[in-house]
Amino acid sequence: MFGISRQAIYQARARALNRADELAQLKPMVLAIRMRMPRLGTRKLYYLLQSDLKKMGIKIGRDAFFDYLRSEHLLIRPKKTYTKTTNSKHWLHKHPNLLKEHKVTRPEEVLVSDITYVKTRERTHYLSLVTDACSRKIMGYHLSEDMAAEQVVKALKMAMKHRRSQAPMIHHSDRGLQYCAAVYQNELQKHQVTPSMTDGYDCYQNALAERVNGILKNEFLIETCNTASELQLLIKQSIETYNNLRPHLSLNYKTPNFIHEKTLEAIASRVH
Repeated sequence: MFGISRQAIYQARARALNRADELAQLKPMVLAIRMRMPRLGTRKLYYLLQSDLKKMGIKIGRDAFFDYLRSEHLLIRPKKTYTKTTNSKHWLHKHPNLLKEHKVTRPEEVLVSDITYVKTRERTHYLSLVTDACSRKIMGYHLSEDMAAEQVVKALKMAMKHRRSQAPMIHHSDRGLQYCAAVYQNELQKHQVTPSMTDGYDCYQNALAERVNGILKNEFLIETCNTASELQLLIKQSIETYNNLRPHLSLNYKTPNFIHEKTLEAIASRVH
């Protein structure tokens, strides 16, 4: 009646069953990556799986990969949360925004800093992060029970300890009390780092730092820890995974640490 032979129907059914068996191999591969990066996006998953798919002879486009994950309920749903951690209404000196006309060209040229909150079953904690604007590498971090400048500056000290280049550097942050405090500004001056700040409270002027906060909280710190010590260990493991394993779209699917090291090595070789 429809111009389709019985043989064609059986062949189509056989192809569908073979394809289903082929795609079933994807699920354990996806789950293995999600064990380390539970909320890694589909595009990055697809990139990481390319070599394995090629070895196994599985041909699947990105759109079909999206469809498969959707059918298996493996797509990541975005989370939208917002808590203000910035108090910019204070009398301390605020520095101008130096990044408005500045284009970042190398690692350790611009560091961006921000603070976010993370909860355990005991209480709310605060995570201070210092990130390289070029490589997206988290160079310093510190978890504390408050947002005192003496705590926040410990993330900067870690970043300075890991610094490899002595070229001029800018530190960009919001106008929060912690970043304007003498203890923080003295640390910047000690390492000859130029301070830069947003114009008023505008998260878009510190978007990269906000983005890194979001990646850690939405992709890694998704389970509520019982204690601060458990959270400290989870943050350490998460940052190591973020720096060394998680690909970035803005880095052409390379990892932050790869871009950081390779670019600095290339600059050093040109100098010598």
